[in-house]
Amino acid sequence: MIKALFFDAAGTLLYLTKTVGDHYAQVGEEIGLDLNAKALDQAFAAAWKAARPRPAIEGPREDDDKGWWRDLVEQVLAEAAPGLHELDRDNFFEIAYEHFAEASVWNIFPEVAESLATLHEKFVLAIVSNFDGRLRLILEHLGISRYFRHVFISSELGADKPDPLIFRRALRVAGFAASEVMHVGDDPERDWKAAEGAGLRVFRLQRPETSLRDLAALVCKSPDGLHPRRDWIKS
Repeated sequence: MIKALFFDAAGTLLYLTKTVGDHYAQVGEEIGLDLNAKALDQAFAAAWKAARPRPAIEGPREDDDKGWWRDLVEQVLAEAAPGLHELDRDNFFEIAYEHFAEASVWNIFPEVAESLATLHEKFVLAIVSNFDGRLRLILEHLGISRYFRHVFISSELGADKPDPLIFRRALRVAGFAASEVMHVGDDPERDWKAAEGAGLRVFRLQRPETSLRDLAALVCKSPDGLHPRRDWIKS
């Protein structure tokens, strides 16, 4: 019997209103820097792909991953804007870090609010995300924080997706067995494989083929959260 639903955040519930490069260029413009959005996009994609999974630790990380983001942004700027002065890079990072917690930077997918309201009536809802503590403020800005009993952040749990340990720790805090929880996410490695590795059922979100409306329709009508469309769910 499914008693709780865990959700990924970015790409599942919410999305950036513009590309990362566009947002970085906007930040640069605010502080007098002329940065190329396309070059920033390419540099960010390369830096993100090259980032290696970090080993799990006992307890939370000290800085809520802000230092990790600083290193990533340094790599992006070194590639896309190598001539920037150190003070400009420092100023850029601090402004950019605050920028991505602003309400105007993020939006929710069209069906999210309606689906969460429906699911909240029957299930305990939680988020399991590799985001940092800024996520809670973003969820509040977007008007959906009230639906979640828990918001599990990788920096606070000391483990990142795709390590299944993040799900095991979230289960322990939430007080559920793996068999009682379904995880909803869009990433084959960080969501599907990782949650399956921890023993959770998985709803494989693949817009536009599937959406949270499909999730709500199947788990609210089926007593065990299963559905004939086996390609949607891995148990």
